[in-house]
Amino acid sequence: MNFIKVFFTIFLFFSTNAFSESRLTSILKSGKILVGTTGDWNPMTFKDPATNEYKGFEIDIINELASDMGVKLVIIPTEWKTLVNGIVSNKYDISTSASLSVKRALSTGYTNSYFKLATVPLTLKDNLNKFKTWEDINQKDIKVAVTLGTTQEQQAKQLFPKATLNIIESPARDFQEVLAGRSEVHITSNIEAASLVKQYPELAIIPVKEPKYPTPLAWLTPQDDQVWINYLNHWISIKQAQGFFDKIMDKYKLKSL
Repeated sequence: MNFIKVFFTIFLFFSTNAFSESRLTSILKSGKILVGTTGDWNPMTFKDPATNEYKGFEIDIINELASDMGVKLVIIPTEWKTLVNGIVSNKYDISTSASLSVKRALSTGYTNSYFKLATVPLTLKDNLNKFKTWEDINQKDIKVAVTLGTTQEQQAKQLFPKATLNIIESPARDFQEVLAGRSEVHITSNIEAASLVKQYPELAIIPVKEPKYPTPLAWLTPQDDQVWINYLNHWISIKQAQGFFDKIMDKYKLKSL
């Protein structure tokens, strides 16, 4: 009996201390939540050059999170290559959504996913006659542009070992290399691809049989703060049940795979 009392005393002590040290507590005390975002992923997160304001599917969601928590949203600009480091170095409390990957999961935590996408290739319409399959791209005389630090960079290394990779650093983007004729192909998510071909009529999605790497999206979080992760997961579950994510997807004409 005494052992049981001691056990629960120790359990409550560590649970209480774990909660008091959680990011959830510090956010509520400070009255603000810091969210890292790249602002270069239309329509998920993009910075409007006319107003310098961040907009998009992800921005609507984190605004809702901040509102429900009763805190102020503070957006921290970041880049794909430093997205994980921003979490590890405590520059922000979460990131806007990123693809789940084994490499990222080595150093950061993830929330539950609420959206799923896949990778597709794009080229200039004038080059469509060259490409019909993924293997058509995997040729030694083909240049494939990717943005440094993205999951597409790692995917391209696996998909196109024979091709030459043109790795671009932010704020430049891979699709700009295709538009400029410095690369023949770039790969991105199906959702960004749909946005790009509307914005740039000279671009086209290569009609491959099926997209590659179906991947859930989720927020990056500190790996060791389970209290904070649990809160975010509960929030996501509640919003899914209420149809919130479906409503925002309809607003941006998005469809999860």
